[in-house]
Amino acid sequence: MIKMKNLVLGYKKEKILKDINLEIKDGEFIGIIGPSGAGKSTLMMSVTGGIKVFDGKFKVLGHDMDNIKKKRLRKIREQIGVIFQGYNLVDRLSVLDNVVSGMLGDIPVARAVLRYYKDKELVKAKEYMDIVDMSKYATKRCDELSGGQRQRVAIARALAGEPKIILADEPISALDEKSAKKVMDILRRINQDYGVTIIANLHHLEVAKKYCSRIVGVNDGRIVFDSKSCELSSEIVENIYTIQK
Repeated sequence: MIKMKNLVLGYKKEKILKDINLEIKDGEFIGIIGPSGAGKSTLMMSVTGGIKVFDGKFKVLGHDMDNIKKKRLRKIREQIGVIFQGYNLVDRLSVLDNVVSGMLGDIPVARAVLRYYKDKELVKAKEYMDIVDMSKYATKRCDELSGGQRQRVAIARALAGEPKIILADEPISALDEKSAKKVMDILRRINQDYGVTIIANLHHLEVAKKYCSRIVGVNDGRIVFDSKSCELSSEIVENIYTIQK
């Protein structure tokens, strides 16, 4: 599904990630950990094609990312859902409207603006809201929700695009323990029941060990650990977080 070989990534002239070798298979739940500024978000978001490829081989969903055409890149991005720490919802709109906005690839803009949805679209939206336990708030404005509820709406919106991959950039860092558990339980269900590949950038080590089948440790722009979560010992964690530049 994703393959990086001797990959160098960055922005403009600055190289952020060096000599990256990573393969992610269909249906995995990957947790990316490491100190701030290590390159975790750059590594994860490179999957959307927004990061410059300086060198190496990089494939996403079978397509070369180093010299991809814009039309093809749009098609790839339609198969990738993204969940942000800050939710990125339209606060003045309802839960339902935000979820349906995830289907904009299938809904004409005019109908979306008028909020005229067909029955099949409403049925799909309810399914996604049910998954995240937000159907009862369908008509509620998103700025009236708690942080945990808003993140669950963001997950439902990502699901509405029927993605093959979901990228979760620090999805629980702003949430309390109870809300964080609910969000992670939902992501695990989506991974296990729907077969969606999930890549999550996480700061909570215990959460990463509990929910992710595999952990990738990043420090100083390099992958310094890549193995099953059960192999993440305290000594390895110390090594990931203390490697010096």
